[in-house]
Amino acid sequence: MAKLALINKQKRREVLVAKYAKKRAAIKEKMSVNATPDERMDAMKKLAKLPRNANPTRLHNRCSVTGRARGYSRMFGLCRQQVRTQASEGKLPGVRKSSW
Repeated sequence: MAKLALINKQKRREVLVAKYAKKRAAIKEKMSVNATPDERMDAMKKLAKLPRNANPTRLHNRCSVTGRARGYSRMFGLCRQQVRTQASEGKLPGVRKSSW
């Protein structure tokens, strides 16, 4: 299981990303092709003043059970170990052990 501090840090980042999403999109819109170089530079400075953790690229996909960041499966929202254990327990509908 991942450290609780890392899981909480991820949740704080998610809150910040949601809070600044509209503001970030508006600033990026000002940096469009039609903007003059001065307007574009001002927009870049405003974007740089936003909190670092408000950037969505700093988010990691984490397992909903263990908080593990590696081996994440988007289809289930779980890490590979949890996919294997829950599939073998029959908790994931439509998933069967393969055999050929």
